[in-house]
Amino acid sequence: MSGPVRSAPSAWRVVWWFGFVSLAADMVYEGARSVYGPVLAALGASAVVVGLVTGAGEAVALVMRLAFGPIADRTGRYWSLTILGYGLTAVCVPLLALAPRLGAAGLAFATTMILLERLGKAIRSPSKSALLAHVATAVGRGRGFGVHKALDQVGAFAGPLVVAGVVAVASLWWGMAVLAVPGAVAMVLLLTLRRRVPDPSAYDDSPTPATQQQPAEHPADRRGWWAEVVGAGLPADFFRYAVAASLTTGALVTFGIIGYHLTVDGLLPVAAVPVVYAAAMAVEAVAALAVGSVFDRTGPRVLLLVPVLVALVPALALGSALVAVLAGVVAWGVAQGVQDSTVKAVVADLVEAPRRATAYGVFAGVQGLFAIVGGVTAGWLYERSVPALVAVVALTQVVALALLADTFRRSALRR
Repeated sequence: MSGPVRSAPSAWRVVWWFGFVSLAADMVYEGARSVYGPVLAALGASAVVVGLVTGAGEAVALVMRLAFGPIADRTGRYWSLTILGYGLTAVCVPLLALAPRLGAAGLAFATTMILLERLGKAIRSPSKSALLAHVATAVGRGRGFGVHKALDQVGAFAGPLVVAGVVAVASLWWGMAVLAVPGAVAMVLLLTLRRRVPDPSAYDDSPTPATQQQPAEHPADRRGWWAEVVGAGLPADFFRYAVAASLTTGALVTFGIIGYHLTVDGLLPVAAVPVVYAAAMAVEAVAALAVGSVFDRTGPRVLLLVPVLVALVPALALGSALVAVLAGVVAWGVAQGVQDSTVKAVVADLVEAPRRATAYGVFAGVQGLFAIVGGVTAGWLYERSVPALVAVVALTQVVALALLADTFRRSALRR
């Protein structure tokens, strides 16, 4: 099929619809993530548990893409996986409101809901990106994905503010329950879009429709498929860079720990924590655009700033002075924004086009493994010695800085 049928919506309209789905869904999970620290603390969690849960959540969202990307490609069930992934987010986050009613089981229930929500992210992300890529071809993939990301960030900013308002006038748990509303909106939009645009490949010249099921893999090919999953044959410079970038990911203290610190140390009321998170989301969006622009003009050496920022975060954000803590949150937002955008651009310079999808999957997997180790370590050290946590993070970032500089030197990466 070479073009959309006459009754189908325009490509731009579909891009915007995808963007509004992400906006509503981001309100749900970013609104919840803004208070995961206080939520878990209210259920009796220690800093170690907060670090473990939030770190494991990030690991699930990254590592499991190694499985669900190939599953989507092999089955062709892009829409089904997208709907399942968003459905987990829409259902699991509001269910957190039930946790305090479950007594001793409340913490385990909340942990399960948080991890299932992050699993939903892993399930839907590869499939949603594949669907959107088809449609964005008709409007320019850069502009299409850019509009989608902008709407995504609007949700990431608005969700925490909604939670802050509800927590201020009601309670933390009503703040979770109210997120059922944008969750329902996201699902209605998504199901409507699925009905109106069953085959997004109609918007480009792809020879294989996005909804077409692929033939089952022959047993003889299984070894090759697993080799692809673990990145066999990718350049050594890629793996060196993946480790360096993952050291910054793993050492970046999660906002769950920061929110826990703000609440337990009495630096801010619970209702103010999601406002701080919303501000961090705004900083993240600006940083992603600004550093991305500098990267295009000057090359990857701008990324040598990331380990410096990551090292500053615990030194500032886990202190006792509110001004320093807020400065640390700004550093966290900048580092997060660069890691979610520009850091990934270097992969395209290190790996040839036919292997880039595999490379990005491996890259996310390595980041996920470092994220869970970093989350547990940060929580454990926070309870024992914040100066020790600061020192350990700084040491890992010296290693990351050296690896990044060596990778850029060996690869002669430049613009």
